[in-house]
Amino acid sequence: MSITVRALALAIVGVVALVAVVVYLVRPKHHAPSSQGTWYTALATPYAPATGTKTSACGVKIGPATEGVSHPRLPCGVRITIEFKGREVTTRVIDRGPTTPGHDFDLTRALAAALHLQGTQQIQWQFAH
Repeated sequence: MSITVRALALAIVGVVALVAVVVYLVRPKHHAPSSQGTWYTALATPYAPATGTKTSACGVKIGPATEGVSHPRLPCGVRITIEFKGREVTTRVIDRGPTTPGHDFDLTRALAAALHLQGTQQIQWQFAH
């Protein structure tokens, strides 16, 4: 077996292992009724760049009108639906975090406003279809 084929095989095994770890880490904590899929319960809080626009760890420019979430393990670009007090918004993971212990998601100010979420709140989320 050549070194190139061996390296490709190892890369494929690594990707499969990474997907398995993400699935394991994002296992259900709580199930809410839904016909679309599994809903998870999480703690979320709004965040914003200190001033102006910042470039996120995912390479996304975050400004006052940017909608998205920060999550420590979900891959950049993953689409999720968030539900808070009857409002649902489908968005993407655009940054890494949160940095506050105990929080699962940071929401951009624009997304928090769309959901009418203030402070740290319990949300429901699922992978978007």
